[in-house]
Amino acid sequence: MKFKLFLTVLFCFLPFIVSAQLTYGTTGLLHAPSAEMQRDKTFMIGGNFVNKELTPPTWYYHTYNYYLNITFFPWLEVAYTCTLFKAEALGLKPHGYSGFTNQDRYFSVRLRALKEGQFWKYMPAVVLGTSDPFTSSGGGMVGSEKGNGYFSRFYIAVSKHIPVIGKEKVGVHLSYLYNNRKEYKLNGLALGVTYNPSFHPQLRLIAEYDSKDFALGASYLLFNHLHIQMEMQKMQYFSGGLTYVVNLK
Repeated sequence: MKFKLFLTVLFCFLPFIVSAQLTYGTTGLLHAPSAEMQRDKTFMIGGNFVNKELTPPTWYYHTYNYYLNITFFPWLEVAYTCTLFKAEALGLKPHGYSGFTNQDRYFSVRLRALKEGQFWKYMPAVVLGTSDPFTSSGGGMVGSEKGNGYFSRFYIAVSKHIPVIGKEKVGVHLSYLYNNRKEYKLNGLALGVTYNPSFHPQLRLIAEYDSKDFALGASYLLFNHLHIQMEMQKMQYFSGGLTYVVNLK
């Protein structure tokens, strides 16, 4: 509760946009992917409070994650994300453990196939991506239906920024997600809309459908380095996080 209050107060009093996903630690919308990319040599390190409504059923409790993310080239982004387990969920409480004592780890990769406006001005950006594609349990299979690939997903995302009134632009993002998970299927279309007001471009408003649920959120980039993001999953469940962003180029 204190963490939620801190983020809310911070956001309300804070007078180049980065878009990072709370759950996956990658560039994207809130939970749905997009075809936007960071500048090459962009480094991000962050952490989030993740409501249980945003996680696979394995997390029947609120949790936290943290991640490292590097965009090596304009067309390649790699992230490493860790999500915390409670000892009670792992059956470790009888051994004297309690609270957050372990973590799930996985990589994410995003490849840009087309840049927005690359061959003609109306061409959208296209990105192919995956998160948690490989599980070390259940035979070590790619895209396994069970095992510890809890956040597994494969997707293709398309993004286009459309001019509206004056200098204003609205981002439209469409993606198709797939995984083979039994307990946490993300199969189908996802759609999102983003808006950065020209009078205050550090602010970004986001609405999305992630193939399962609707969500509203906002992000803010302070001093070009501190990225703040908040989300209301199903319009009522709060998640939020902070990310430090620096361009190494």
